[in-house]
Amino acid sequence: MASYLQIENISKSYGPKVLFDHIGFNVNEGDKIALIAPNGTGKTSLMRILAGKDKSDSGGQIKFLKEIRIAFLEQDYDFDPDATLLDQVLSGSTPFMEHLDEEGRFEYERRIIRILTEFGLRPDQRMADLSGGEIKRVAITQVLAPEADFLILDEPTNHLDVDAIEYLENYLRRSRCTLFMVTHDRYFLDRVCNIVMELDHGQIYVYKGDYENYLEKRAERIANYNAETDKVRNLLRRELEWMHATPCARTGKAKYRKQAFWDLKGRAEQAYTIRQVSMEALEGATRLGTKIIDCYDVSFGYGEGGALVKDFSYKFQRYDRIGIVGRNGIGKSTFIDLLIGLLEPASGRIERGESLKIGYYRQDGMQFDEGQTVLETVSNLGLLNQFLFPHDMLNNPVSKLSGGEKRRLYLLTILMQQPNFLILDEPTNDLDIVTLNILEEYLLDFKGSLIVVSHDRHFLDRVVDHLLVFCGDGLIKDFVGGYTEYRTFIKDYEAEKLRQTRQLSDNSAEPQKKTSQPEHGERKKRLSYKEQRELEQLETELRKLNAEKSGIEALLSRPDAPYGQIREASERYEALKREIDEKEFRWLELSL
Repeated sequence: MASYLQIENISKSYGPKVLFDHIGFNVNEGDKIALIAPNGTGKTSLMRILAGKDKSDSGGQIKFLKEIRIAFLEQDYDFDPDATLLDQVLSGSTPFMEHLDEEGRFEYERRIIRILTEFGLRPDQRMADLSGGEIKRVAITQVLAPEADFLILDEPTNHLDVDAIEYLENYLRRSRCTLFMVTHDRYFLDRVCNIVMELDHGQIYVYKGDYENYLEKRAERIANYNAETDKVRNLLRRELEWMHATPCARTGKAKYRKQAFWDLKGRAEQAYTIRQVSMEALEGATRLGTKIIDCYDVSFGYGEGGALVKDFSYKFQRYDRIGIVGRNGIGKSTFIDLLIGLLEPASGRIERGESLKIGYYRQDGMQFDEGQTVLETVSNLGLLNQFLFPHDMLNNPVSKLSGGEKRRLYLLTILMQQPNFLILDEPTNDLDIVTLNILEEYLLDFKGSLIVVSHDRHFLDRVVDHLLVFCGDGLIKDFVGGYTEYRTFIKDYEAEKLRQTRQLSDNSAEPQKKTSQPEHGERKKRLSYKEQRELEQLETELRKLNAEKSGIEALLSRPDAPYGQIREASERYEALKREIDEKEFRWLELSL
């Protein structure tokens, strides 16, 4: 197996803060590595050095196998707002295209169009018209299109919805590329990577296997280290007795032994702890009354854009733990604004309890006085320590924090208010895995009501017990269970729908058999005549739409397809998927 990358003696510091010091490691062909470390400890700096965007302070060596092609996904993507998506990706692909002939360039362009289309984007859209999640998909397209040998990805799942995450997940699992990435998505990590690399206290530790194996082996490493540290403490105690035995000025006291004492003292103070959340350090919720938020037939929409919320009724209960899921732009943030009173319903009403105290973590709500210190921003020492702000950071100005550290501090400004109704809008973006584990433990003991808007499947599975699923056209369905249970249900439903569609197709020449299906008989009796006709019409329309979708997918896969047809097909494909999704959800509503 070829060695794709060899790292020797690289270091990085910012002022007095040492991120890593003379580290080294090896990456072999086919390795899929996830790098884990708390925010602010050097993950992005290390990746930028590997990608040639930054330099090691100590020189060292970074040796890639000759002639392998490398593609790098940074967290921040520079783009021309006036460019079309296709032109933007092509402009960022110059190094990969300069040696291609005309046929190779045509094939490269087709590959870009195919990936954009599979991501639900049109090649002729303008970059300025995209949401943050859509811009991230364009950035990923630019990385995937060259089919590079070595991919370096910094938080690839940030701001992606679940469909896009699963597309990328499946792509990387099938790909033979070598991968080095930072991710906080633990399901994504488990399903894509075969090695976990940890950057801890400036050193690299490598664990072969999945995320669970990493947790077990890391705990063993820390336990062994602490056992050694206990021995050092005993030795330190004897050295301390010696240091106190005679005055420091006495010439008979060897300088080397005094230096050894200070080295031992430093080692003894470096014992690790595997953080457990202490609820005494984390302030609880303000007492919540019996009435929380009651919604009665709530509807809302903007202009002629259609309903984002339609006839929604629900009484939130004490200790509700609700996840909100749905594709980007479907109305989730609007729904939250209705709940907290920033928007008024177009119809229906929302009643809120008198004791309600809402804490709202917003994606775009992070605002600080950059000149204030960490301690001036959040005065709760217990919270600061528990969420990875040690004493030596408390007097640092906010301006010196990394992006992830600022996100962590912003979260604490919400928690320290002791809300009894906590709303978290995409809390996992830009937070590291260690912080997410701490936050999950906090939420599991939170004595209030909780709403989480997230695309992080692991996070939802751990902290919520039912979902509000945004289906489109304002329809919101309550699903009891976690996110994995929901996805399993949807996949089973889609498989059953496909089976029924095939059966209907087989029986289309024999109409008399259509009414003799026992699995639909009882359910259809509960429908009105109008609803039953609608259900039958939906089944017919879905057969036609899925057939059209299959035809477009076949066209996009043809190497000889004309460019004009590809462009038209990709534009139709996105609208077609939306139409199928909407009709499938309505079919599901009528069928259950």
